[in-house]
Amino acid sequence: MNTPSPIQTGPIETAPIKTDPHRRPQAALFVNRIFAVISKVSLMIAIVGLIVLILAVQVQVVGRYVFNDTPTWTEALALQLVLYITALGVAVGVRDAGHIGLDSMVALLPDWMRLKVEILIHVLVAVFGTVMAWAGWIWTRMKWSELDPMLGIPEGVDYLALVIAGVLIVMFSVEHILALLRGEEVVPSWH
Repeated sequence: MNTPSPIQTGPIETAPIKTDPHRRPQAALFVNRIFAVISKVSLMIAIVGLIVLILAVQVQVVGRYVFNDTPTWTEALALQLVLYITALGVAVGVRDAGHIGLDSMVALLPDWMRLKVEILIHVLVAVFGTVMAWAGWIWTRMKWSELDPMLGIPEGVDYLALVIAGVLIVMFSVEHILALLRGEEVVPSWH
């Protein structure tokens, strides 16, 4: 009769941990720490804005359905907050690599081409940020003298979000380009 073999109690063999061969060391310049703080503060401001947005919408709903009297400022404030939350979120996404990218395609490229393509991507993102900041500034200046009737603030404040996001996108793209040229990697600020 076949008896089951006893359980082996020897050392357990494990497969070696595979590391990403294209992984770079962390960027450690002083400017990287400053940009990480700016990114983290931007993210915190966006989170506070999201909380205020939720509260403004709740005030609007309660005012409408409970008191049958909707405050006029809540919708305008909610729209203003959506602009700034989105703008800050986009900028933080550029720094922390949270934006849509084709990393799998870039990873398949040979080493000599990968760096050039990664730098090109960040240059194009910086160009986009520059155009965004420039166009936003033009609109901000054009609309600054007009007042938003619901909030009583200049309508140019709507477009100022584009300027802020554009400048941050350019800064964070330049940070990525400098890190790539130094053979380093920008670490997300939320780490």
